[in-house]
Amino acid sequence: MSAQRMTRGSLSVSPRASIAARGLRQAATFVLLALPLAGCGTGELWDKFTAKDDTFVEEPADKIYNEGLYLMNEKKDMKAANKKFEEVDRQHPYSDWARKSLLMSAYASYQGGDYDGCIGAATRYVTLHPGSPDAAYAQYLIAASHYDQIPDISRDQTRTEKAIASLEEVVRKYPTSEYATSAKAKIEGARDQLAGKEMNVGRYYAQKRDYTAAINRYKAVVTQYQTTRHVEEALYRLTEAYMAIGIVGEAQTAAAVLGHNFPDSRWYKDAYNLVKSGGLEPSENQGSWISKTFKKMGLG
Repeated sequence: MSAQRMTRGSLSVSPRASIAARGLRQAATFVLLALPLAGCGTGELWDKFTAKDDTFVEEPADKIYNEGLYLMNEKKDMKAANKKFEEVDRQHPYSDWARKSLLMSAYASYQGGDYDGCIGAATRYVTLHPGSPDAAYAQYLIAASHYDQIPDISRDQTRTEKAIASLEEVVRKYPTSEYATSAKAKIEGARDQLAGKEMNVGRYYAQKRDYTAAINRYKAVVTQYQTTRHVEEALYRLTEAYMAIGIVGEAQTAAAVLGHNFPDSRWYKDAYNLVKSGGLEPSENQGSWISKTFKKMGLG
């Protein structure tokens, strides 16, 4: 065999070896393609590999708490103060400082007008620390947040009803606390608002000469909100509406009950004159719902 032929034979390769060689060349190509990408050196993945592992440094709970108090009381920055109080809870979740910070977070939210934030933090406080001496205050903050959102009487009064329910919760749970007294006063204010809403709607119906609908609204004030300032006008409006539809007996009773309970009221003077203009006198019918309602409440 010639030297040329032997040389060619020594250089020949099998098909399997050829495939393996191509695979190595492709792998080498992929590596070469990847190197320029890594060479950019500014990608997020590269940064993660090269970044230093910064160790979290925990701060003393009282230090963070006092920073929050400073921001709240001195800087009047409720949002920044809240962040500090939340940081106490994050770093020291089971400490007494975390409990205090949660209450202060509710208070800061309330002062900043963030009522939803206040309700959320205060509700969490009452849930986690029901036996705490400050639980009554947290419950009061919930009620006060609802109360401060009571709308004008021309609008829907759902918030007013929520406020009353929350305030009654304070009185029920903490009857001897200082907050119960304040809650009772606020309840009367909220009830007065609901009575005002009924009167507003009643007057609207009266203007439309829908006296039956108007009477139903005034009746709600007399039966449900007798301790509010609106009851005097409600009795006068009942006198007015009953006279308009010719039910003079109820008109006389409304005027008489008004005069008996509120003799110095300007509304009684108007009711008296209205009845007199029809040739009648105020006269109480003991069987009337008006008379029975006031006797039941101890006011008749």
